[in-house]
Amino acid sequence: MSDLQTFDAAVLIGRFQPFHNGHAALLARALEIARHVIVVLGSAYGARSPKNPFNWEERAAMIGATLNEAQRAQVSFLPMRDYYDDARWAQRLTDLVRAAGHKKVALVGHLKDASSQYLNRFPEWDFVAEPRRGEVDAKTIRGIWFEGEDESVTRALLTPLLPEPVLHYLRGWQRLPYFAPLGEEHHALEEYHKHWGRGPFVTVDAVVRAADQVLLVRRGKAPGKGLLALPGGFLDGHERVLQGAIRELREETGFALLDSELEAALAGIAVFDHPERSLRGRTITHAHFFDLKISRPPAVEGADDAAEARWVPVAELAARESEFFEDHFNILNHFLTLAP
Repeated sequence: MSDLQTFDAAVLIGRFQPFHNGHAALLARALEIARHVIVVLGSAYGARSPKNPFNWEERAAMIGATLNEAQRAQVSFLPMRDYYDDARWAQRLTDLVRAAGHKKVALVGHLKDASSQYLNRFPEWDFVAEPRRGEVDAKTIRGIWFEGEDESVTRALLTPLLPEPVLHYLRGWQRLPYFAPLGEEHHALEEYHKHWGRGPFVTVDAVVRAADQVLLVRRGKAPGKGLLALPGGFLDGHERVLQGAIRELREETGFALLDSELEAALAGIAVFDHPERSLRGRTITHAHFFDLKISRPPAVEGADDAAEARWVPVAELAARESEFFEDHFNILNHFLTLAP
């Protein structure tokens, strides 16, 4: 054991989309100071998107490819879902590390901006601050990767920013069927931002439960084309949020119950305002939970922005987390308690 390995475990938190040289420097420091390193893979169970193209298993493989055999034995990977609630997320991670029996724990990272403030939520651990290595960041790398038209130029731009095994990993991965649709969505989002800006936007969503089923739509266009979502959309300037939620519900699903029936079934309202909840920009949504006490769900049909509308058993939702648009699984989890 190295004389520097004074910690039982070092925790390194990130999305690593992809794993770049700045991440590699942090991991090297963690390996240096602790006998065991826990690499926390954030956004672990969500759908693929231009921001999160790789699932957690692919990121673990990508990072593992940069390590030698001894280092691989020293590292374990911990996938974590997004809760869009920093306090809840930090408590869940703290509990998991404590349950593993680690007593003296270091948290390795650097505070680059407001998005790094979650690092301050672990008072039980010793924070080991590392300086930022250059101007490399994963968002810039993804932009180069998705927008590159000449593979040799893209490779030349990425070579100084990525460990060589990761560069090879990306070259192989972009030949998989996921790459082209994600590239198209990346470009669609860029056009969206040029036209509409980055918010703040106000939206409304409807969570409708009937006979142990939930009403969902499948998105018909980017962003999130083909993903499962709650019926919802942007609030009109003349309406209140409840009116907007009912309007969007009808427009996207053909839902036929009267306003009075829906208002009587309203069981809860919650605001979801995490700054990172939407790739479209700063989007604050008001989710309305309608709990219908009926034995047979009403007929529905996809319309407007929805390619499909359907009732899905509540019991199936947890297993389908990776099919949901943005934070819509988290909204369902808030009202229905689907996952810890």
